[in-house]
Amino acid sequence: MYTSFFGLNEKPFAITPDPRYLFMSERHGEALAHLVYGVTESGGFIQLTGEVGTGKTTLVRTLLQNRLPENADVAVVMNPRLSTIEFLETICEELGILQPEYKGSIKALVDALNKQLLHAYAEGRRVILVVDEAQNLSRDVLEQVRLLTNLETSKQKLLQIILIGQPELRDLLSRDDLRQLAQRVTGRYHLEPLTRDETAQYIEHRLRVAGALGEVFDSGAKREVFRLTDGVPRLINVICDRALLGAYSRELRRVSRRLIRRAAAEIKGIPYAVPWLRWALPVIAAVAVVIIGASFWSVLDERGVPAAAPPEPIADISKVEVTQPAIEEISVVAAPAPEPEPEPDPEPTLDEQLVLADGLTGLDTAFTVLFELWGLEYSGGDGCAQASNSGHACLVNRGSWSGLRQLDRPAILTLTDSLGNPHRVVLTALHGDHVELSIAGVSVTHPFMSVTDTWFGQYTLLWKPPNGQPFALGPGSQDQNVVWLRQSLAAIDQRYRADPLDSNVFDLSLEQRVREFQRDHRLDVDGLAGRQTQIIINSLLAPGGTPRLTTPRLAWD
Repeated sequence: MYTSFFGLNEKPFAITPDPRYLFMSERHGEALAHLVYGVTESGGFIQLTGEVGTGKTTLVRTLLQNRLPENADVAVVMNPRLSTIEFLETICEELGILQPEYKGSIKALVDALNKQLLHAYAEGRRVILVVDEAQNLSRDVLEQVRLLTNLETSKQKLLQIILIGQPELRDLLSRDDLRQLAQRVTGRYHLEPLTRDETAQYIEHRLRVAGALGEVFDSGAKREVFRLTDGVPRLINVICDRALLGAYSRELRRVSRRLIRRAAAEIKGIPYAVPWLRWALPVIAAVAVVIIGASFWSVLDERGVPAAAPPEPIADISKVEVTQPAIEEISVVAAPAPEPEPEPDPEPTLDEQLVLADGLTGLDTAFTVLFELWGLEYSGGDGCAQASNSGHACLVNRGSWSGLRQLDRPAILTLTDSLGNPHRVVLTALHGDHVELSIAGVSVTHPFMSVTDTWFGQYTLLWKPPNGQPFALGPGSQDQNVVWLRQSLAAIDQRYRADPLDSNVFDLSLEQRVREFQRDHRLDVDGLAGRQTQIIINSLLAPGGTPRLTTPRLAWD
């Protein structure tokens, strides 16, 4: 509902555990490191606990999607309210070994599981069991979990178990009758809520992932979110989502502290109270007491009831002597006020410039400027087709400032003025918190925020694909572009090197290097070298003749 109003690609504060939105705070980074340790080391248990809504399940999803070793087989139990037989059946089902004849028999299930573990060990594979909401495990099931760790060879355990749960899990495992299980826990980590600064960073992170183009929550709103949620991510999501809806219903581009309070009140189902009443009510009560007291003494005075004698004055002010020199010392001679300087004419706003340029900001004018930046000549018509004829390509997309900064290419932006008219202007440079635009061929500079108010994410940029062909590369691709990809990744960082460098086949090793590159540069980690991945590779290599937004042109041999 509100996504298009704020220029978002999707709702940024959904409460589903989407790994794309994982905010890697210091605590979350340490927790994920414990989980990665759990899937790379053998034997025992790894225990991760945290309050409700702190992001435990999101960490598990991130682990399963992006951080598992290639030789790992994983069984995930998301609903642990099961009997012992149901629990074992779920594990066997997750590992693909459940047979009808095994059902209902603990011995048959354990034997089948042991056989599978030995088979995986012989093939050099690891088997990992992840149990979410583990605080709900019954004592009988926990005892069975302990017995599963007895499945081992003479050198190592065959099953690694990771228990994820709420703080009650720590209390559960501290029971005396479960001490044998607790002694096998080799790693423990308790996930704490976010700090105040991390809460503000978390809000901005989720907005950027959703495609936000500028600041949506002001600083007061972020502080209020932390005060109301104590840094619990799930509560942050719920309140921020409701606050965005409230801002949309009032046609407000910014979320304020007051909107956050209203959202929290609606979620809790209580009436919204004006904030100043919290301190004004005691003051009003005190004033009322004074007034009532004064009225009471007035009534007593009218009835002739003697009141307490007033205190004697400290001094008779009529006897205070003020000398002439003292008067002269405190006298001030007012100097005549200077003539006010005439104020300079204010700079025209971006909206005023767009309105004045109406009729001159069409696509032809924008493509003319963009082609000139690339050293090309635009002859009118389909700009992208002309770019293709010269070995270039268009990328027409929707994004954010951070995305454009990462792509680092001049781009045609579609801005909308206050009258609702669209304008094609060219983003030519980024300078700190200002942007440089070409409006109808005239260069102007404006703050990010003033441009953000008129831009809803649409952009078109030019780039130069390898060998002049804008093809996506993925597993199975076999051409000279694959050679370019291998050599380019190795030139950027030896960590991305996939030998042999002269191979034109996109194999598994190259896919892994591409994934690492995408993860490091905050791209969709899909292992495919598509347009955005190739553009960023080009930007990092800085080939000669490439116009840039943020960095000078560098020659690359």
